[in-house]
Amino acid sequence: MGYHDVVKLKGEGLTLEQAYLIAMGAKVKIDPLAEEVIEEGRHAVEKIIRRGDPVYGVNTGFGYFANKSITDDQLLKLQDNIIQSHAAGYGKPLSLPETRLAMALRLNILVKGLTGVRLELCQALSDHINYGIYPIIPEYGSVGASGDLCPLAHLALPLTGRGKVIYEGNEISAMEALEITGITPITLAEKEGLGLINGTQIMLAIGALAIVEAKRLRTLVDVITALTYEAMVAHTDALNPRIHDARGQLGQITSATTIRSHLKGSYLYDDDTQRYKIQDPYSLRCAPQIHGPSHEAISYAEQVVKRELNAATDNPLIFSEDSALSGGNFHGQPLAMAYDFAAIALAEYANVSERRLNLLLDPNHSGLPAFLAKQEGIESGYMATQYLAAALVNEGKLMANPACTDSIPGNVGIEDHVSMGMTSARKLRRMTQTVKVVLALEAMAAAVAIDRRGTKKLGRDTKRLYDLIRIHIPPLNNDRVVADDIEGALKACEEYEK
Repeated sequence: MGYHDVVKLKGEGLTLEQAYLIAMGAKVKIDPLAEEVIEEGRHAVEKIIRRGDPVYGVNTGFGYFANKSITDDQLLKLQDNIIQSHAAGYGKPLSLPETRLAMALRLNILVKGLTGVRLELCQALSDHINYGIYPIIPEYGSVGASGDLCPLAHLALPLTGRGKVIYEGNEISAMEALEITGITPITLAEKEGLGLINGTQIMLAIGALAIVEAKRLRTLVDVITALTYEAMVAHTDALNPRIHDARGQLGQITSATTIRSHLKGSYLYDDDTQRYKIQDPYSLRCAPQIHGPSHEAISYAEQVVKRELNAATDNPLIFSEDSALSGGNFHGQPLAMAYDFAAIALAEYANVSERRLNLLLDPNHSGLPAFLAKQEGIESGYMATQYLAAALVNEGKLMANPACTDSIPGNVGIEDHVSMGMTSARKLRRMTQTVKVVLALEAMAAAVAIDRRGTKKLGRDTKRLYDLIRIHIPPLNNDRVVADDIEGALKACEEYEK
């Protein structure tokens, strides 16, 4: 499937891979099988309205105002008001991939039929995605319970012709974009305002794309470690499967197996390879034991995200013509905790990677010139790369602090526990970028150490990584602008992932 394919949305079966394609530009289509389900949900809402029974958010106020009854002539105004009043976000807008994905994820929930919105509204949201009318959604405003109310309100505004959007790369008014594309603004029906903003789709969009990046880092950390094994002439006994099977920790076993696979054919397995130490420092010897738990934490977060892609997170949920049930599926705790867990996992990748970088630069450990300089003294080599790594690791340690444990109640005590899942998602997104740089620093230093040793017989996968590094970075034969080397290392790592 390519970015220009169409992903059908039916409220179930959406995969993380499809979500990524949508974020990158794939169009969406409402599955015809979902249309009848949407209509059934809408008919149920209309029957409830005719009965006149009090139903939260349909003919009552919201939150603290839930006990306020709304007259029939004010039901549509109620839905319009909640979109306008809750569009109270602030800050840098979400990226276009995050915005596209958030729109599609909200649509995927609406087409489940449990929200009770009209097919007309679902089709309008689909048209906005496919025509490239992207709402400007500020990144601050959600506390991750009662859903991402503020950012989702900004997402919903253009459907009614309000707010600002990005269209064909330019910021224009939503109404102007609708006029250009011939799309008619929506007048929200009963429950539709609430149905658009009650959910976890903003924090889910940000976090899902961050998890995609985290999975790539999970791949990179083991192959870069394998390259450092070769650069440091490390003992492969530490990777022996008997050691890891004896403990039985699955992540550890997987990491050790992966590193061994990357080293297949390496000189490290030759009988005549001479080691410098009886045992290697922990950042090498215990790499599987350190990476493994992080691998498992990222896998756990991925599973939570996959479930949430198709989860009904509205309130109330419409289950039949007689049943509108209020609950709390909008609460972001599952995502918040998973994202915080993944952030800790990534912080440890960076933490241990910086220690391996230090080994490569320290002549007492590597047996090579200090900082891998060609001419020690007159040249500084990669001395400053450790400064950068330390700064990034320090920031990563701060971002590893959980957000989900800090609940600040709102709505005059009605929302007395919130998840702060949006903060967790933003931290995770930022963490992926930080860790990627630290790993790239280790990789480029390992390549120079291999050059200094004159090592040619690299492993199956480490040779590929080394060659990519050398395509983008020439050998370090003299001091130069190291920032250029870092950019080259990042490109090499990105190409290896592909």
